Amino acid sequence: MIGYISDNLLLPILDFFYGLVPSYGLAIVALTVVIRLALFPLSAGSIRSARRMRIAQPVMQQRQAEIKAKYANNPQKQQEELGGLMKEFGSPLSGCLPLLVQMPILFALFATLRGSPFADVPYAINLKVLPAEEIAAVEAKPFNSASHSIFISETEHVPVIASLEGGTKLGVGDSTQVELHGKDGTSFSSLLGTVEHGDSFTPSWVVTKGESVVQVDDQGRITALSPGDATVEARIPGLAARSGFLFIKALGQVGFYTDGAVNWDIAILVGAFGATLFASQLLSGMGMPANPQQATANKITPVMITAMFLFFPLPAGVLLYMVVANVFQGVQTFLLTREALPDNLQAILDKQLAQQPATATAGGGSGGGRLPFEPKTKK
Repeated sequence: MIGYISDNLLLPILDFFYGLVPSYGLAIVALTVVIRLALFPLSAGSIRSARRMRIAQPVMQQRQAEIKAKYANNPQKQQEELGGLMKEFGSPLSGCLPLLVQMPILFALFATLRGSPFADVPYAINLKVLPAEEIAAVEAKPFNSASHSIFISETEHVPVIASLEGGTKLGVGDSTQVELHGKDGTSFSSLLGTVEHGDSFTPSWVVTKGESVVQVDDQGRITALSPGDATVEARIPGLAARSGFLFIKALGQVGFYTDGAVNWDIAILVGAFGATLFASQLLSGMGMPANPQQATANKITPVMITAMFLFFPLPAGVLLYMVVANVFQGVQTFLLTREALPDNLQAILDKQLAQQPATATAGGGSGGGRLPFEPKTKK
């Protein structure tokens, strides 16, 4: 499903925007905004549900305890009352469904930005080499990798698959050819012959595991040397992997620190991600009653996640998408915090805020009174 969404939805949108403004950086920004706008109703439902549950949760927990105690000997009546409570305030799980629905699209968007044209595309082939006398008893099963859309020009991309006709099990001394081809069987090399500078997309071949087990030449021909496990990787250059955008040196660049130097563009993107995530969390707590545990989590979580991307680096193009998505999420959260609440929830919120110390602020999920933009209680 991820590949289907990427090939049939995201890449056509990307092609459209690149056709309007020939900049892959701007195309990433435009693609992110379009997808976020399309998912706005779903993500808005999750934000609304989280906001309402945050207000209602203390009351719901108290009412649930009272119902269970009062109808401890009457399970049927207990379930009826608990069901009525859910109708009154909504289910805590109601915000999960919109998240689940949009996850495949977001995963596909993430995968698209990690592949061609924004990054080099690897095809990893895991091999098992057996002694010559054992391989005869092994049934050959053809191997086909997952399909990846490869840009061979600024306006043309094709799905490419890596195949081994005889499968991934070899006998010592055997040789096999890895075939890169389109879904219609056309070889990748012949496709490159139809475009200008096609040789710049010629794949490189390397043994990433088991160098004493197999060897591979520049054409993708594998020779088994000794029994064991091995991995051969073909890597097809990404068209825009080395293209810059604004302060970003290369959209396909990976790593905060490489070759003994700090990549300040990556550092800025990672820092911007952490800052926008922190701002979005603060916005989600505006106008809410004080919650020390939530306030602490709002401070620690952005730092932890941001630090993670320093140790588990992502391409600059993916980080650009994440920053833009965070900004969009923050704006969406701000707008939704201005929505009027149902009368019952507004009354609960007013009571919760009235119980807060006058010095409490809205930052980090606390609030000492109604914010300037907080809707008034419905009459």
